[in-house]
Amino acid sequence: MTSMPAAERLGSHLKRAEQALNATKTAVLKPAGLTVAQYAALLNLSGNPGISAAALARLCGVTPPTMNTVLKNLQDRDLIVRTPHEWHKNVLETRLTDAGRAVLADADTRAVRVERALAAEFTDDERTALTALLARCVRVLEEQRPSGP
Repeated sequence: MTSMPAAERLGSHLKRAEQALNATKTAVLKPAGLTVAQYAALLNLSGNPGISAAALARLCGVTPPTMNTVLKNLQDRDLIVRTPHEWHKNVLETRLTDAGRAVLADADTRAVRVERALAAEFTDDERTALTALLARCVRVLEEQRPSGP
């Protein structure tokens, strides 16, 4: 077995960056009364009114059971409404309420500050390169993932 020092493992650096982003967004969203998962759900719902929980889970990168928990908490706070689909009665369509739009506006202002601060740390060329490099990471990692049972 060949060993690799932790400092040379790109996965460790990717994980640290992701953890730092998540921790910062958790802190800035707290005054808005949302978790990062709840914010992601509201943000994606705002652009996809009527979307199903399963499709929303895919957009947010969480499992359907996790998304159902997130949606139940948002519904309990009257930030979303879920109604049966017109033709597919077993599918619930999810939409923001006025209160949900207001909470999202506050939360999005907070989250965008973080994104802008992060973007400002790089030149346009560096941002373009970083985005391309991260896309390559995703591609390679997806190619390395075993398929099937």
